[in-house]
Amino acid sequence: MAKERTYMCIDLKSFYASVECVDRGLDPLTANLVVADPDRTEKTICLAITPSMKALGLSSRCRVFDIPTGVDYVMAKPRMQRYMEVSANIYSVYLRYVSPEDVHAYSIDECFIDATPYLALYQVNAKEFAVMLMDAVLAETGICATAGVGTNLFLAKVALDITAKHVDDHIGYLDQAEFERTIQTHRPITDIWNIGPGIAKRLAKYAVYDLRGVCEMSESTLYREFGVNAEYLIDHAHGVEPCTIADIHAYEPSAHSLMNGQALPCDYAHDEAKDVLKEMVDQLVLDLVDKGLVADSISLYVGYAKERGADADPDGREGPGAYFDGGHGRRPASGRRGGAHTGATRRQPDRTNLYSKLMPRFLDLFEETTRKDLPIRRISVGFGGVMPEEFATMDLFTDEAAEAEERNLQKAVLAVKDRFGKNALLRGTSLKEKATARERNEQIGGHHA
Repeated sequence: MAKERTYMCIDLKSFYASVECVDRGLDPLTANLVVADPDRTEKTICLAITPSMKALGLSSRCRVFDIPTGVDYVMAKPRMQRYMEVSANIYSVYLRYVSPEDVHAYSIDECFIDATPYLALYQVNAKEFAVMLMDAVLAETGICATAGVGTNLFLAKVALDITAKHVDDHIGYLDQAEFERTIQTHRPITDIWNIGPGIAKRLAKYAVYDLRGVCEMSESTLYREFGVNAEYLIDHAHGVEPCTIADIHAYEPSAHSLMNGQALPCDYAHDEAKDVLKEMVDQLVLDLVDKGLVADSISLYVGYAKERGADADPDGREGPGAYFDGGHGRRPASGRRGGAHTGATRRQPDRTNLYSKLMPRFLDLFEETTRKDLPIRRISVGFGGVMPEEFATMDLFTDEAAEAEERNLQKAVLAVKDRFGKNALLRGTSLKEKATARERNEQIGGHHA
C-alpha cells in the first residue's frame, strides 16, 4: 500500500503590501497601506492591501474609491521587479530545507511543497515543519506567511484558503475525514479552489450549493453539464486529487501557444485600438522569432466597454450584486469576461513567423470581426500550433532568400532591444498619442517595474 503523502501550500500574506511595509520599516500586520498607482484615477484597483485595511471590510482587490473617507493610509506605487526579487529570495529559503523537485511555484507568492520525505528527516510533524519554513521566511524577509497542510495537493490548497483563516497559528490542516466533516458542506462553494461564479451558477440550476451536493448528483448529469471538466469537479467534491508535484514537473502540453493581452487605460475607438493591435502583433512576432518558432493559427479577442446599468452611480461603480468576492479579489459575478466581446481563431495557410505575412492577417481578422460602434477596452492576440522554426512551410514559390533577409532583420531588431532596452527601437505607430507599447515596455505584467 502506497504511503500517505503530506503536502503543504504556503502563501505569503498580502505579499505586495507586506514588501512595501517592510521596505518602509512598517509592521505589515498593523500598518494601513495599499499598493496602487497614485498616478491613475480613484477607480484604479489596489493590487494588495494590508490586513489592517481588510479589517475595515475592504476586499483585497478593492478600488481606491472604496476606501472610507478619513482612513489614514499609505499608497505605494507597484514595483513588480522588487516583488520578484523578494519572491526569489523566499524561494531560496525553501530550498535550504527541501529539494527543488519537491517544490512547485504556483504563483509569485504561493507554492506547493511535498513535505513527505522531510518530516522524518527533521523529526517534526507537518505543522511543525510548516512553522519551521514560515519562521525562516519571517526572520530573513519580514514577510508573514500562512499555510495549508493536506494529504493531497487539493486538500492542502483548500486548507490554506479556508481552514487557515480560522485558526490562531494560521496553519490549516485537512485529511479526508476532516474534509468530509467541514468542507463538503462549506458555503459559498465559490470559496473552493477552481470553482468560480460561473460553475456555481450552473450548479445552482440543480439546487446544488456545496460539495456535498455535487457528491449527490449523478455523474452523467455532471458530465452533460461540464463535459470532461466534470472529472475534476467530481474528484474535488470527494477530496480526491491524484496529481503529484512530480506529475506537474513531468507535464508536457500536447500543444503550444503564445499570447499577448492587455486592458486599455480608457475607451478606445476602432482605429485607435487598431494601432494598439499593430504594436501587440509586432511584439508577438518578435517573440516567435526570438524563440525560433512558427505558428499555424492566429487568434484575436476584443472586449468592449461595459454599459452602465441603471443602478450604476456616476463614478462608474457597479450596482449591488454585480461583483463576487471569494477572498482573492473582486471579479464580475458573470465572470471576468461578462461584457460584449468579439474575435475569432483562424488557421493559416502556412506555418510562419514572418511579420509581412502575419500582420495583414491580423488586420483582416480585426476588420472582419470587430465592431465599430462600441468603445474597446481589452485586446488579446495569440498564435496557436506553435512549433520549432524548422517546420516552417516551404513550397516551390517560396522566396527563401527574401524570407531569410526578413528574419535577419527581425533578429537585428531583437539584438538592439536586448542591448539598449525595448524602447530603443520602435515603429512609428508607437509614437501616436494612444499607443501603449512604450509604457508597457517599462512594465512587468502590466504594472510598474
